[in-house]
Amino acid sequence: MGAQTTQTAGGSGSRLGALLSSQLRNIAPFITLIALVVFFAIASPSFLTLDNFSNVLNQVSVTAIIAVGLTFVILCAEIDLSVAAIANAAGIVVAFFTVQESYVNIPNVPLPGWAAILVALAACVALGLINAFGVTRIGIPSFIMTLAMMQIGAGICAMLVRGQIAYAVPPLVVTLGSGSIGGVPWIVIVAGLTLLIAHLVLTYTRFGRYVYMVGGNREAAEFSGVNVRVIIGAVLVISAVCSGLAGMLGVAYFGSAQQNEFDTFLLDAIAAVVVGGTSLFGGRGGIGNTIVGVLILGVLNNGLDHVDIDSFLKILIRGLILLAALVINVYAQRLRTTARGATSA
Repeated sequence: MGAQTTQTAGGSGSRLGALLSSQLRNIAPFITLIALVVFFAIASPSFLTLDNFSNVLNQVSVTAIIAVGLTFVILCAEIDLSVAAIANAAGIVVAFFTVQESYVNIPNVPLPGWAAILVALAACVALGLINAFGVTRIGIPSFIMTLAMMQIGAGICAMLVRGQIAYAVPPLVVTLGSGSIGGVPWIVIVAGLTLLIAHLVLTYTRFGRYVYMVGGNREAAEFSGVNVRVIIGAVLVISAVCSGLAGMLGVAYFGSAQQNEFDTFLLDAIAAVVVGGTSLFGGRGGIGNTIVGVLILGVLNNGLDHVDIDSFLKILIRGLILLAALVINVYAQRLRTTARGATSA
């Protein structure tokens, strides 16, 4: 009887351990977020206020929109290093086709506001399709293909503005990027809707299931009849469109369109997806993880501004948190592989 009880307890303990191991990637980011909120709330009384929470959401909105597209790509076990460059290009393209003030020395081509927006979105789709073609048809690894696209995007920006700064964008972009409704910034609403739509697509549609299948086991997905090339190409286009949307709204949010304006958003967006717990190896994670990751970065950056700390140390702290997330990501993957081996044995 005692041996049976011990065996049952051991079985329960092993099942609990297996559950915790499988959910490590989801649990660790949430605990990190709670710990950061508690720490900064104690360190600075002005941190835990409704106004500051609104500031955090406002500050992370552009990153969140870019991170949505990256979530699709990383779930397929691919990477897109061109997101920041495409965002920058979209912002500059929409400004290039908008009437600028006389003191802005850019030989641009003015179009109606709706046409400028459509041209910018079309440019993003085109750049995403080029990425997709290079990766799925030519066979270039996504790391190298999107690295090249990063340079192409930077070249487009340089060619259009030639070192100058443009300020005017279509009224709709101004409203969505810097306006508000009922005290809630439109950019936060757009980011929330983008996250919601992406979550619904990944959770409740066949395309979403295929994304997880391709990332989880590409060969099995092919044997199941999934067109892996189409799925990978589609997520790269989605990533480009999300980046373009973020770029246009970001230009209105920052008040100008210029070269290298979104360079820091590449690391921020990747960090948000990875810190949130989406697996770099594909097939695990989702928009819920990305939301937690975006909030972690937002709370961290905002909280560090509320405490008396060396500004150069902030960069180091962010790097250490990203490293910790990568370690957890890899460790969780090893636990998952070990559990699979034990089950099959």
